[in-house]
Amino acid sequence: MVVIGAGQAGLSAAHHLRRVGFVPDRDFVVLDHAPAPGGAWQFRWPSLTYGKVHGMHALPGMELTGADPTRPSSEVIAEYFAAYEETFDLRVHRPVDVRRVREGDGGRLLVETSAGDWSTRALINATGTWDRPFWPRYPGQEMFHGRQLHTAQYPGPEEFAGQRVVVVGGGASGTQHLMEIAPYAAATTWVTRRPPVFREGPFDENWGRTAVAMVEDRVREGLTPLSVVSVTGLPMNDAIREARANGVLDRLPMFDRITPTGVAWDDGREVEADVILWATGFRAAIDHLAPLKLREPGGGIRMEGTRAALDPRVHLVGYGPSASTIGANRAGRAAVREIQRLLAQDAPVTV
Repeated sequence: MVVIGAGQAGLSAAHHLRRVGFVPDRDFVVLDHAPAPGGAWQFRWPSLTYGKVHGMHALPGMELTGADPTRPSSEVIAEYFAAYEETFDLRVHRPVDVRRVREGDGGRLLVETSAGDWSTRALINATGTWDRPFWPRYPGQEMFHGRQLHTAQYPGPEEFAGQRVVVVGGGASGTQHLMEIAPYAAATTWVTRRPPVFREGPFDENWGRTAVAMVEDRVREGLTPLSVVSVTGLPMNDAIREARANGVLDRLPMFDRITPTGVAWDDGREVEADVILWATGFRAAIDHLAPLKLREPGGGIRMEGTRAALDPRVHLVGYGPSASTIGANRAGRAAVREIQRLLAQDAPVTV
């Protein structure tokens, strides 16, 4: 078997493979293109401290305890993932770039990589979204004289000192960026396609199940998945309340075009800007699966549990409804159970 990706979902899947008796580098291999342990977390901006992380769920079988909330999450979680890989002897191969997955011989899949090829009867794809930042296109974008960057490139607030910054996006990243940048910037402007929804009260298990079910329905129909966060709304807290009271989170509707010096609306409104920060999310990083032709007319991969409906050999974890950290853990376990059933119908598999 081959597991692609060693973030939360990939490590969870590898852990459950170990638990049911599969041996790494004999029965399965874990491939990761990142230079070090930590998944996408290792690339997060330094000002995102561990104490600011919302909803980080522990990997199965090993809690993250005693972490300093003031340390960058990129450091805390990378160290945790590294310790996890060592504790459970997961033997992650990195850096390995998976170039494509295609049909192999004898009903197997061929995984072509920068480190050679692997033939497998079952694939767990856990590549997440970090490598596919979504950049919307707007008229005039290429004429903007200032700087444009995406959340994936966000360096922290100090770099925006004295600048006029337009932040695009109504999710958690957009609000966090705004609240960090505002004390440093000359001016900030927040624009979103839809009015943001701020949610009072705890994000409890029942609400979580409802949100995941909404994402799951889209995936089951073969539509592109929404993020779980997009259907939960933004959790209200003291920092959000203060930012709203101070006008930092005063939202404007999405602009209609970009000018050389800023952004503009068709009603005549204009805002000058030195920087446009696109906090517009990510898309699933699954281009390497294109040769298998798994996409439906709706643009997504139709799922039956963790299995791709068009190819039951392929399991996607950390995709759609399992994109949250707790969802990734559960999907890793579910994928391994499904693969056990598949392999029980035939001879044991080796890499």
